[in-house]
Amino acid sequence: MMIGVAFALAAGMMWGLVFVGPLLIPEYPGILQSFSRYLAFGLIALPLGWLDRAELSRLSRSDWLEALKLAAIGNLLYYMLLSSAIQRAGAPLPSMIMGTLPVIIPICANYLNHERDGRLPWLKLIPAMGVMLAGLFCVNQVELMELSKNSSSDYVRYTLGVALAVAALICWTWYPMRNSNWLREHSGRSPRAWATAQGLATLPLALVGYLLFWGWSAATNDSFPMPFGPRPVHFISLMLAIAFFASWLGTLCWNEASQRLSTAMVGQLIVFETLAALAYAYLLRGQWPEPMTFLGVGLLLAGMLWAVKIKPIHTEMAH
Repeated sequence: MMIGVAFALAAGMMWGLVFVGPLLIPEYPGILQSFSRYLAFGLIALPLGWLDRAELSRLSRSDWLEALKLAAIGNLLYYMLLSSAIQRAGAPLPSMIMGTLPVIIPICANYLNHERDGRLPWLKLIPAMGVMLAGLFCVNQVELMELSKNSSSDYVRYTLGVALAVAALICWTWYPMRNSNWLREHSGRSPRAWATAQGLATLPLALVGYLLFWGWSAATNDSFPMPFGPRPVHFISLMLAIAFFASWLGTLCWNEASQRLSTAMVGQLIVFETLAALAYAYLLRGQWPEPMTFLGVGLLLAGMLWAVKIKPIHTEMAH
């Protein structure tokens, strides 16, 4: 279990990078960032796929179809929504919304996967989730107060950012549960090869999306300079870095964790992504977090550790 938790921690640190990427290149549309990141991920997966060709050849047509679904919803659509949300509402609020995943995924898993993984007892799970929610509220309280003080705040843009973040939350609730189910049902398969397979499945989708966006920009006489925008070297370097660390390495670590832990438990460990995103956002600002933020982080960790210790009750044990 501890090895699984360590892999989940590493995945969270990698995935936290995606919350600061859109802030580093705010002039690039979120949809372009999504297609570019996953185009880079697909290109990185090509040589990795050659190394894993024996393992990839074991995948059936239905496996590749599953990888395609995971790539479309958990990769392209998710990041398109998230990057657009961050550009409209800033990083902390979307990170708060995505930070509810440790609460939402165990609830969904308790309903959908209880026959396989066992059911986490609600009387023990609810207090732990309540502590995590309190932590998330504390972490973002300062940000929400600052918004209310700013008379020039664009509340329409902000509300749109919230809506986009909620849509991203739905995608990212579906993805880890679906991905975890496949890995648990194929325990003899390589998590690394499955991460690479998703990259290969993403490549054609991202390439078509990138070309369509380029064509749409040309047809509408958009002033944004395609194909690589106003800062091509910065843009390409950032997309390659996020593609390798967040998309491939992060997915590999998450797959390793998913094979070792139940869906409900691994869902709670997404809290590491929230903590990493907050840490990176404050580093980018060059700002020391407020005391309320530290309190929130402490509550998040306490709730997560509490939830991880809860043992599932299997159906046969209950009779």
